[in-house]
Amino acid sequence: MYSHATQIKVRYGETDKMGVVYHSHYIEYYEVARTECMRSLGFTYREMEESGIILPVTKVESKYKDSLYYDDDIQVKATIQEMPGFKIKFYYDVIKDEKVVNEGFTELVFYDVNKKRPCKPPQLLLDSLKPYFSKN
Repeated sequence: MYSHATQIKVRYGETDKMGVVYHSHYIEYYEVARTECMRSLGFTYREMEESGIILPVTKVESKYKDSLYYDDDIQVKATIQEMPGFKIKFYYDVIKDEKVVNEGFTELVFYDVNKKRPCKPPQLLLDSLKPYFSKN
């Protein structure tokens, strides 16, 4: 299992008329955490896209447990619980004041834009993740 936490400060434009973070912004928080999780492994979306592989989202789930407000400092923890195949799954905890206020999940497919079909993950990503999934 591999996890990486990203710090985010809630911006005013992410809140609704009631001052609460609008539900769709949690999906954006997941994207930020996912991107930084990949970057922490020494692998960027830019590099992957330049190699002809994109990662479209095929599934999103989000469970709201408490509210977030303007200027809250939050941490979004992205976790990869299994080695990716043609798909990669990320699990998220949105944390405020050490309390999980939201749990989420995304599933993405590695897609070769030239062949126009799903493909295996880049070897660099697999090599980066392998130490976290080795059986001891």
